[in-house]
Amino acid sequence: MTTPSTPRTDAGTAATSARRLARGISATWWYTVSAVIFLEFMLVLLATATVVEAGLGSAAVAVIGIGGLLWWAATLLLLVQYRHRDDAAGTGPWQRIALPLAIAVAYATAAGLASGLWIVAGFAVFQPLVLLNWPRGVRLRLVIAVTAVLIGLWILDRNAGTLEPITESSGWMLAVFSILLPSMSVLSLWWWDVLITLDRARAAESRLGATQERLRVATDVHDLQGHHLQVIALQLELAERLMAKDPAAALDQIRLARTSVDEARQGTRDLALRFRSVPLRDEIANAVDLLRAAGTPAESAVDAAADAAPASVLGPVIRETTTNVLRHGGGKWARLSLTRVAGAWRYEIANDVGASSSDADDTGSGLDGIARRAAEAGGTVEIDRGRGEFTVVVTVPEGER
Repeated sequence: MTTPSTPRTDAGTAATSARRLARGISATWWYTVSAVIFLEFMLVLLATATVVEAGLGSAAVAVIGIGGLLWWAATLLLLVQYRHRDDAAGTGPWQRIALPLAIAVAYATAAGLASGLWIVAGFAVFQPLVLLNWPRGVRLRLVIAVTAVLIGLWILDRNAGTLEPITESSGWMLAVFSILLPSMSVLSLWWWDVLITLDRARAAESRLGATQERLRVATDVHDLQGHHLQVIALQLELAERLMAKDPAAALDQIRLARTSVDEARQGTRDLALRFRSVPLRDEIANAVDLLRAAGTPAESAVDAAADAAPASVLGPVIRETTTNVLRHGGGKWARLSLTRVAGAWRYEIANDVGASSSDADDTGSGLDGIARRAAEAGGTVEIDRGRGEFTVVVTVPEGER
């Protein structure tokens, strides 16, 4: 299996972190919603229990209980809309909030009349208001005002004697839950807003990093191509002037221009390779993952200093040999390794021999390409077909990049 010391690339780590963060954001949202709807549900149950204790009859209990569940579902609609809030959008189109607010007003009226308690009508109509997408600063003032009004309604109920049929403890529980519900709901939503702000900052930073990287690539391409094109233009202009006077000198300038074209092409390839190259640790890790995904048990061993190995040479070799294993291997096992030996880097891949591999040509285009790459880098390729095992060993000098 992959050695524990093998780290992932920065891009792979970033992608994994992004996925974990996305899952964490979704989980936080559901925690937030669960907290708010749990508090609301408990308050509906408490109000229903209070009406039962007061002996107001089954009709009042049905209004408070069944109507409370409908009110609870309406507030859930507001919470779902809040998840995708836009700071600049205000409370949003009235069509999206009209139904939940109408249900809240209807329930507040019916519950207030059925129970005779102002505090019940108050929390029913005020709670949905604090769940709306208010601009910055408005929600805080709204919560303070709502809390003050709910305290006033509670005092009004006590002075009116409406709470006399119920026990002191039930009355205080109803009061505390009703008065604190708006502020506790807003506090939960505030934590969600903080998390969303941090996520947007992370996304903005990621986009800025990508923009800076594109700018750097564009600058490098501009500098490289601009220099070579300027030289080529001067050489061709000089050749044009010399064509009539000194054809031999003009021909030399044309040859130099052609050389400059080759240098520009090679420079562009080198630049592209520099930006596309993947560290060999991750090339091998990706190869192992690919083999395992295809059903082939695979393991790898990578030298701790593998980042110093010639990725431009061995990267394509790793990809090509992995493809060969997928095409011709038996699918029972595969083993990859990258080690440093005697001033060189040694890459080895071995696998069991599949039924189709017996007809495969060891000198096929894939292995020919591997041999050619190794030879250009001053390295060697060894191919060994043993008893039920096929091994490719590529050795490249340590100083090759």
